[in-house]
Amino acid sequence: MKTSLVERAGGRIAYEVHGQGPLVVLSHGMGENRRSYRHLIPLLVAAGYRVASVDVRGHGDSSADWPSYAPVEVGGDLLAVVRDLGGGPAVLVGSSSSAAAVVVAAADAPGLVNGIVLVGAFVGQPRLSPFLRLAQGVVLRSPRLFGLFHRTLFPVHRPTDDAQYRRELVAALRRPGRMAPVRGVIYPVRPHWTTRAPQVRQPVLVLMGTKDPDFPDPGAEARAARRLFPVAEARMITDAGHYPHADRPEAMAAELVGFLAAAKRA
Repeated sequence: MKTSLVERAGGRIAYEVHGQGPLVVLSHGMGENRRSYRHLIPLLVAAGYRVASVDVRGHGDSSADWPSYAPVEVGGDLLAVVRDLGGGPAVLVGSSSSAAAVVVAAADAPGLVNGIVLVGAFVGQPRLSPFLRLAQGVVLRSPRLFGLFHRTLFPVHRPTDDAQYRRELVAALRRPGRMAPVRGVIYPVRPHWTTRAPQVRQPVLVLMGTKDPDFPDPGAEARAARRLFPVAEARMITDAGHYPHADRPEAMAAELVGFLAAAKRA
């Protein structure tokens, strides 16, 4: 599949496009790349959508060494992709750290965004003990340890190609300058994305795996996210971990296609 590039101040953002129809833009989480959505994309294309899967700045084939990886910058990158593809409007899907970016993008450019989907969104900063904070700092500086951590985010189901994908993921993170963006996309910034959520007037879907190990109570986190928006719903994906688009792609596609149809009519 052809890799397209869009210019931004400080570098280039890579993405690829599949299918025809209303535009859906997919943005992955910390340390991953656009292949995170490899199992979901064919299902969305079969449902009649044009799908752009983006490498978040500093990840995948996008440029390294950006001055900032904050949600406002990543959100701006997603809007640049939408403009590069004709201006949409598009539904933006953000996984994990990218959930904040799609909120900012929707609030900043309502004419380009007709709906957003938050997958595994963090409403608050995770509360870590000093030991866990130290461990996190070590993991986010080591491609090998990040690969081991990534494996824990699939507590029930695992994609059939999971081992190969993770080997490729670790190899990509071993390239010069590629671990700094992993830390950068989760670096605390102000204002927090939750302060922008009330400004989002488009439909919002919050998706969360019932077995997401990043949260003590995934359902409570999903409901907390839903309550931040004027128009939103929250759906749980049974037995999914932190990446339901990878471990339960059919279930996630079913939820997503229904939302996409409603967003198109809105």
